[in-house]
Amino acid sequence: MSAQPLPPQSSLAITLQIVSIVFYTFIAFLCIGLPIAVLPGYVHEQLGFSAVIAGLVIGSQYLATLLSRPMAGRMSDTLGTKRAIIYGLWGIVLSGALTLLSTLLQSFPLTSLLILIAGRLLLGIAQGLIGVGTISWCMGQVGVEHTAKSIGWNGIASYGAIAIGAPLGVVMVAEYGFVSLGLALSALAAGALWLIRNKPSVPVIRGERLSFWAVFGKIAPYGTSLTLASIGYGTLTTFITLYYLNRGWTGAAYCLTVFGVCFILSRLLFISAIARFGGFASAIVCMSVETVGLVMLWLAPSTAYALIGAGLAGFGLSLVYPALGVEAIKQVPSSSRGSGLGAYAVFFDLALAIAGPVMGAVALNLGYSWIFFSAALLSVTGLGLTLVLKRRATS
Repeated sequence: MSAQPLPPQSSLAITLQIVSIVFYTFIAFLCIGLPIAVLPGYVHEQLGFSAVIAGLVIGSQYLATLLSRPMAGRMSDTLGTKRAIIYGLWGIVLSGALTLLSTLLQSFPLTSLLILIAGRLLLGIAQGLIGVGTISWCMGQVGVEHTAKSIGWNGIASYGAIAIGAPLGVVMVAEYGFVSLGLALSALAAGALWLIRNKPSVPVIRGERLSFWAVFGKIAPYGTSLTLASIGYGTLTTFITLYYLNRGWTGAAYCLTVFGVCFILSRLLFISAIARFGGFASAIVCMSVETVGLVMLWLAPSTAYALIGAGLAGFGLSLVYPALGVEAIKQVPSSSRGSGLGAYAVFFDLALAIAGPVMGAVALNLGYSWIFFSAALLSVTGLGLTLVLKRRATS
């Protein structure tokens, strides 16, 4: 008697499998969020360095993530997704140990600073390894047809973890001092290592492996569109406080809260729309909504309009990453999936890296309102590129 085929999994069963994997993204970004609000003050006030140096300490992590993307993708493809995540978690354990050592050597400011930067670099590399590893693991576990859901839930885990970690880090430092940060990072990562030890991974996919730069070239058009759309996110998070001060308003934090809530709600409610309507169609609609939100921020006569604009920007931007990601990953073979995800993530990292200096120059020369006009203009450019890519794919 022949074996009966297994019934298709329910949507809930697929989601639970994805959540069990992106849990490690949540732990990683919780560790990123804990120090993010308190380290600049530590470097500036406790160690006595300038605000510029404090900014460089924070930025060193993101630079390490950007530069480690090729390695993260290659490791995920060749050694396996679980192994990549394990290496990332060990990186966080070591980062926590270095952060703790830095706080214990506070009386030697330069030494403390250099050790702290080394810890931030390790944390950035860990972020790259875990971010690529978890999405690739999800796709191997539930199938490429659920790419959008895999990327979407990974984003929910990361943004949710930072939203929890940042205020929690402030409370921890106020109650237990800066030494608690390093201890918490190492303890959280060690706990995740214990949980992952018996979790079955997906096998490494055999086949042709493209070089990272070959993959990068195939992904680049989709990634460029992502960069153009995502600069609005970097603009909002970097300059909304100064924008509010420039307008004589208060409550800039509420703008970030509304953006974050709408971002997460959009992913929870509409992530399945990408599979139903396609990546291009979903990205085009979402970029249009984001652009409207950025224009409202540019023209906002009051905080109420600014809040609505931030909400629309978050709602629209939320699905751009997974929607374009679905189309981008189709361009590379399954055996190079990790490299494809790593290359694609570079473009989002790039958006965050250039938003600060580019929009800072706009604010200096034209005023703070015009940063949102500029971000909207870039979003429209990304929308136009997406339309071209859609036309090319269907011709």
